[in-house]
Amino acid sequence: MNENKRCILIADDEPKMVRALRDFFKASGFCVLEARDGMEALDIFYENSNVIDIILLDVMMPRQDGLTTLKQIREASFLTPVILLTAKGEEYDQLSGFSCGADDYITKPFSSSLLMARVEAVLRRFGKDMQSDLVAGQLSINATTRTIYLSGKELELTRREYDLLYYLAVNRGLTFSREQLLDNVWGYDFEGGYRTVDTHIRQLRNKLGDCADYIKTIHCVGYQFEVPNENTDTK
Repeated sequence: MNENKRCILIADDEPKMVRALRDFFKASGFCVLEARDGMEALDIFYENSNVIDIILLDVMMPRQDGLTTLKQIREASFLTPVILLTAKGEEYDQLSGFSCGADDYITKPFSSSLLMARVEAVLRRFGKDMQSDLVAGQLSINATTRTIYLSGKELELTRREYDLLYYLAVNRGLTFSREQLLDNVWGYDFEGGYRTVDTHIRQLRNKLGDCADYIKTIHCVGYQFEVPNENTDTK
């Protein structure tokens, strides 16, 4: 395991969700560990507690639910932050999570950029700061404040435009189909069509002006973010 990377444990029983989060966090420079239920999450935590920087823990999982798992994690350590992933938004569920030792929670569906901002905020509270600025060509992105600057001037973006541009930029060099972008930016249960992606890409290109070519159309596949003449290994 690369000691220079942050390590995140993702515990969720939905393969599609785990796959999307794994790809996103790996592209963001994390080492990723995966669990499909609460018991597996505990086993992985006990074996790797010295290297795990943060845990994403789904509340509803087979064999053992997230809250029970969280209680057992807290019996062993209060030094590893935990963010609960839940489809529930009731105040009672939120209070239950905090009473069990959760450091934050996020309700499904959520965008990857919002989740990253919450992860960064929790890591900062635990003294595990990450670099908050992502630089890609003429763009500078601050995930904490959710602001993007083009040649030093802040872009006025809608929430969804920001989420889409952030996701493409943090995964620059990778090609995504419209379906993948809908799943990972809008959420896996979004019911809109593929044209939604095309419309937002067109709007982003208009706002990027001379840098519109950062977002490339890959014929018959989808879209890719790439800065001309940039070495993507330096991200």
